[in-house]
Amino acid sequence: MKQLKKTLIRAILVIATISLLFACSKITQENSDKIKENMTMKDVIAILGEPTSSESINIAGIAGTSAVWKDKNAEIDIQFLNDRVIVKAFSKESDGISNEPIKRKNQRKV
Repeated sequence: MKQLKKTLIRAILVIATISLLFACSKITQENSDKIKENMTMKDVIAILGEPTSSESINIAGIAGTSAVWKDKNAEIDIQFLNDRVIVKAFSKESDGISNEPIKRKNQRKV
């Protein structure tokens, strides 16, 4: 009987821990604010985890990557040039909040 109680308590603790880990999304305004221009993809992954999706292209030695981190409530879109952040955007589904992307010093509208 004692062994059964211990096993049941352990199982409940494991389930609670797993639930908390999945409930705590890294896709937040606070984490988006930590992403700065010129950070590497590795630095961003350390903050946000692996992207939900990404696409890369390499032309004549210039590499570009578009990566998206998304959950049911928010999305962070980041553009990388040669593995460095050049533009980011945060948007939240529930309240319509959206941050302007990081602007480069000499960025022009096309």
